[in-house]
Amino acid sequence: MTEQTKIVSKVLVLDGDTACFDSIKDFCDSNGLVGLKVQPDNVMSVLRSNLDLGAILLSETYSDSAHGGTVLARKIHAVRPELPIFLRREATDSLDDLSGRDRLLYSAAYTIGTISKLQAVIEEFIFSRSYPNALIRGITEIAIPALQSQFKSMQVEVEAPYLVRDRLIFGEIFTLIPLESSWCRGYMMLQTEEEAMMHYVKAGRTFINPEESYDFRNLNGLLGEITNLIWGAIKNRYLSSVREGVYLSQVPIIINNLHRYISFGSDNPQLCFKYTVSDPNDPAFRPLVLQQKFVFNLSWSPEEFSENLTSVDELVSSGELEFF
Repeated sequence: MTEQTKIVSKVLVLDGDTACFDSIKDFCDSNGLVGLKVQPDNVMSVLRSNLDLGAILLSETYSDSAHGGTVLARKIHAVRPELPIFLRREATDSLDDLSGRDRLLYSAAYTIGTISKLQAVIEEFIFSRSYPNALIRGITEIAIPALQSQFKSMQVEVEAPYLVRDRLIFGEIFTLIPLESSWCRGYMMLQTEEEAMMHYVKAGRTFINPEESYDFRNLNGLLGEITNLIWGAIKNRYLSSVREGVYLSQVPIIINNLHRYISFGSDNPQLCFKYTVSDPNDPAFRPLVLQQKFVFNLSWSPEEFSENLTSVDELVSSGELEFF
């Protein structure tokens, strides 16, 4: 990860020692982490929600009992086993004194005095992949106009790109489309909430006629059209070259609708963008949130990345430009 990419990751900080908060916050701010706090009684309900996370920072004494941290870690692992847990301890930054079962719950341990050792662990578990700056910038340059073209006079804003390790599906409608090139192979997803998108249709904020009969199929078509617009532009700009004559392996994609879970058979973090569509002339109108996620689970060679930029000579040859 580099400063230029400005990619962040959200982490849940489960720690009740206020004397440690400043050190933990400084560490998060210095390492591209957005720390989130939650009341102890709400931890499990938050973890069962659609909150995208990259990791959990857990104190071994969190909650009322002396062993509350480990007890809670077992519950967290049962609900979100893909999330790495970093354990803050009081006397040691080792996991060696824990039982074999409990040791497996954690990815690393630290004390407040040795919190800097987490930097290498964060790089390994969260920011293990670098993304070309041109790709990060270009994705939003492509997606925002595509969204604006499908919603009438709406404003589209995007948050800083972030990485998640969990596999949760946001909302009830999502699209999935493959991305294949000589430097990457994987998938792009768009996800949103059905009721929120239906609200935009009924309010006449889309190009679907609200006076005509419509149902969830119209919403599927709308998200599908947005996906095609974004995918087509990404393909033309970044994915023109594909390896020829190479056997392309595949892995099963597992979807569990009951738990809103999708797995691509890889532990690599997903690159995420969160877009918010709103009415600039009516702040009270409910915003629509869409999440765009990229998982390069089959191939990733960013050193071979290239952007398909049209040269001046090509534009002159086509007649779109002429020399003065």
